[in-house]
Amino acid sequence: MTPATRLDLPIPDISCGACAARVTRALTALPGLGEISVNPVTKQARVTLDGATLPQVQAALADAGYPATLPVTRLSIEGMSCASCSGRVGRALSARPDVAEAQVNLATHRARVTHAPGLTPQALARIVTDLGYPAVVMQDGPAAPPPDEVPALRRAVLTAALLTLPVFAVEMGGHLVPAVHHWLHGLVPMQALWLAQMVLVLAVLAGPGRRFFTTGIPALLRGAPEMNSLVALGAGTAFAFSSVVTLAPQLVPEASRQVWFEAAAVIVTLILTGRWLEARAKGQAGAAIRALVALTPDEATALRDGRPVKVAVADLRPGDLVRLAPGERVALDGILTEGSGPIDESMLTGEPVPAAKVPGDAVTGGTVNGLSALTYRVTATGSDTVLSRIVALVEEAQAARLPVQALVDRVTRVFVPVVMALALLTFALWLGFGPDLGHAVVAAVSVLIIACPCAMGLAVPVSIMVGSGRGAQLGVLFRRGDALQKLASARIVGFDKTGTLTQGRPRVTAIWTAGIAGDQALRLTAAAEARSEHPLAAAILAEAQGLDLPPADEVTAAPGLGLSARVEGQALRIGNRAALEAAGIAPVPALMARADQAASEGATPVHLAVDGTHVASFALADPERPESVKAIAALQAMGLQTVMLSGDLPATARAVGARLGIGRVEAGLSPEDKLVAIRAMGPGSVFVGDGINDAPALAAAETGIAIGTGTDIAIESADAVLMSGDPTGVVRAIRLSRAVMRNIRQNLFWAFAYNVALIPVAMGVLVPFGGPQLSPMLGAGAMALSSVFVVGNALRLRRAA
Repeated sequence: MTPATRLDLPIPDISCGACAARVTRALTALPGLGEISVNPVTKQARVTLDGATLPQVQAALADAGYPATLPVTRLSIEGMSCASCSGRVGRALSARPDVAEAQVNLATHRARVTHAPGLTPQALARIVTDLGYPAVVMQDGPAAPPPDEVPALRRAVLTAALLTLPVFAVEMGGHLVPAVHHWLHGLVPMQALWLAQMVLVLAVLAGPGRRFFTTGIPALLRGAPEMNSLVALGAGTAFAFSSVVTLAPQLVPEASRQVWFEAAAVIVTLILTGRWLEARAKGQAGAAIRALVALTPDEATALRDGRPVKVAVADLRPGDLVRLAPGERVALDGILTEGSGPIDESMLTGEPVPAAKVPGDAVTGGTVNGLSALTYRVTATGSDTVLSRIVALVEEAQAARLPVQALVDRVTRVFVPVVMALALLTFALWLGFGPDLGHAVVAAVSVLIIACPCAMGLAVPVSIMVGSGRGAQLGVLFRRGDALQKLASARIVGFDKTGTLTQGRPRVTAIWTAGIAGDQALRLTAAAEARSEHPLAAAILAEAQGLDLPPADEVTAAPGLGLSARVEGQALRIGNRAALEAAGIAPVPALMARADQAASEGATPVHLAVDGTHVASFALADPERPESVKAIAALQAMGLQTVMLSGDLPATARAVGARLGIGRVEAGLSPEDKLVAIRAMGPGSVFVGDGINDAPALAAAETGIAIGTGTDIAIESADAVLMSGDPTGVVRAIRLSRAVMRNIRQNLFWAFAYNVALIPVAMGVLVPFGGPQLSPMLGAGAMALSSVFVVGNALRLRRAA
């Protein structure tokens, strides 16, 4: 790497010379940049880093409102076994000035790197591989699950246990039953027993335990020791000392001529057992995302020249017609063209009730057809499908680093070197003040073995991994991993009204008439409204389905009032009260009284006049979602404030808020007013919108949740996305977030408390007070169980929310 690095950064938001000038000023104000050239035609900025870094450049561009679009590379990494490993990989990647962000996940053995376009994915893989952790570039699309380590670890554990058992039985049996000790030594000379033990333990270390030495010793020699280094040093020291006592006893003082072969073998066996159990548990942690990937069938029945043909799903293309048999799983996203019936979408939305589908409705790959034979036209394949996007979102959230991870990083960066220093100090103190050399070796080995950076490294990512997967099962997608942490501290939840708390589709709720039949009033009104594009027109037309609508002539719209038309020779005036008054039409008091009452309850009145006479009034309302009351009550029971922020009429918004139990309603808000209201909510603010017209508000809140659409706009603007239209998904998201953060705190407490409490015990601080000196075998067992405990605790999140 040369001191100065040239970068060409794509900035798509540059649209003119003035934009380019603003970008240039923003970059010029940043120290540590050499050449600066901004081209509004190519929409690129060329900068030379001369002390500055890409994260600083990206921050300056973002502050100016013109962020650069940077490529993202995903790496699959082998050999990472503890927090020291993942931390070292992350620091090596982040150290490059042309890397904007590097997220390394110990639980998934993957890295997500955001970098400059000129830095190739292969170069990033080489950086990691050169550290001693083989890395390969992952392809786009849903990631294949990492290789299953469980079978290999199970074989290693069984092999190590079979080789260790005779050594353990001979040595510990003699300690526990002195008669056995004397009987054995009466049959076989002690030197011969020690030689046999040495051979068996050498087989353990060179076979199943070789992984600790082939990874740990090179890391130690590179000056970057990690957990494998601790195990290699501990087990290797115990074996080496015992081998010297066996082969060259004259080199060791007579009082210290003890062997610890069983300790070396048991250490390796127990830690392998812990890794085996940990791998099994981590496999369960990733079950949710594997289940999502498995939702897509391998084959589908496509129509080729009008005939059904079985084809591989990978061979389908947009526009293909696919037949769907009863009970069959939808292969890809599409539009229903033939047939109607329910489709079970619970695996994507969390909604248990199947969704009724008719021609023209969208169907989603991975969902299950009910009892009807259907045909649909494919609209999306590969990574463009909803299911692929969900999997990508879950993977992205699982790879995220929460702010709480910073504490772990600071500790693990120095953890292994500190443990090694403590082991040396322990050896020196026991050698100087203890009974003999053997006790000093045992104490030092115990310190090396009992320290567990694995538990600290897994404490956060494994909880995120399980929590994100559980969220996907519940229809809650965390687009940004830090939303898991921010939602846990939510204090106030703001809701948009239309499409979020309500269904977003107005409908006719009442018709009152004077001198005309209700069907006739509806028929005439719908005939005129058929020529209108107003949202309320759609509601009237929907209500008039099945009626014979005559043609309408002379249709004229009056903005803010309504419209006029001529239908079957009659002059119609349709609109609000002001429309009647503007036309000089006297309102019928009885009709107006009912209309005003409906307006006070949140409905919108629409009046019909025929040939200058007021003959009918309609009440149109956007009904609340059935689950909205339950969601608001649940949030308030959790101690959260709720507020409605709506652009609708104050009377309508207040009526809806009163029915839902929302005490604070702010209505008549422009988009700018809504942003001001959200910022005034302060820390712990959450805004819930439908993701269509609420993108700025979703971005302004500390946590934005898009509800009910799953559209691109929702996904891009929100921190979390609810795949269903059920507002109780907000409750599930907050409960899950709180459960994840509670789980992380438990894991971190265990990981740190374990090391803080047991490392001094291994050093022998209790011995002067009559306490025991910790055996290396017990330390190995405790070390293995600590990681298993952390992963097992995280797995409890599979039942959260």
